[in-house]
Amino acid sequence: MRYTSATSLEDDITQWTTIREDPPMTKNQRRVATCRWMAVLVGVVAVGLGWPGQAQAQAAREHKDVVYATVDGTSLGLDIYLPAGVESPPLLVWVHGGAWRAGNKSQVPKQFLEHGFAMASLDFRQSTEARFPAQVHDIKAAIRFLRAKATTYGYRSDRIAIAGASSGAHLAALVGVTNGHRQLEGTLGDFTDQSSDVHAILDYFGASNLTTILAQSTPFGLNVREPALELLLGAPPDTAKALAELASPVLHVDANDPPLLLLHGDRDPQMPINQAHELEGVYSKAGLDVAFDVVHGAAHGGNDFYAPEHLERAVAFLRRTVGTN
Repeated sequence: MRYTSATSLEDDITQWTTIREDPPMTKNQRRVATCRWMAVLVGVVAVGLGWPGQAQAQAAREHKDVVYATVDGTSLGLDIYLPAGVESPPLLVWVHGGAWRAGNKSQVPKQFLEHGFAMASLDFRQSTEARFPAQVHDIKAAIRFLRAKATTYGYRSDRIAIAGASSGAHLAALVGVTNGHRQLEGTLGDFTDQSSDVHAILDYFGASNLTTILAQSTPFGLNVREPALELLLGAPPDTAKALAELASPVLHVDANDPPLLLLHGDRDPQMPINQAHELEGVYSKAGLDVAFDVVHGAAHGGNDFYAPEHLERAVAFLRRTVGTN
């Protein structure tokens, strides 16, 4: 049965309790019983009335495995998360790390949802599947898709930030400073008429200059970076110099680039902190909006980067650059 109002529901419950009361109830006892039955049944009736119950509302806030492009018969997907109680929030696009060859879209820091930001976490072709710049082509296609589908999913298309960790931060920064770049834009997806532009970059311990990174690395870092870069570029950076330069955010910065916040641990054994200093330096030289949050005592990743003081700084940066709604 579908009820059209809470009043009609109460009338039927009152009738039901009256028929079944044994011993007979007083008028006040009958009303108490009616209220109890209404409390028990309200969750079921809410579905019939179209009221959004808690489970229904939670399910509606996540959209998993949304296909944003197809490459050689393989679907590329993303997950969209919307914060509770926020209408038309700004969007934070998240790019996972994994030395360009591992990881997936489930690696997403959902703390930003609690501060009113929608998030989209992407899968993209790994370096084991395709060499650079395939990863950037995929991410830009995802941003164009997300911009085209903003009304469908309920976030703002004019307030988009990009963020990532480690190799994901390198890709995020590169995407952020190369809007419209002929070699990096690509033609994937159904929305090539849309812009891949972003309005802020949040960089967690990422690379910024693939032509200098190995010279800055510790022996431990070299063991990680040398094979990862050779897989990404198809050769060591000094051999694939033109491609290494194309893949270096520091070599693309110009006066039109969006605000940037860098976070890097001063004990990072894998990604040299000088990579963050280089990107901060070219931003400052260009007179751009940049800030560098050194996470003292932190290595490569971990909870230190989301401790209250660092998370609050990242949230404040996003609020200042893309707002909250």
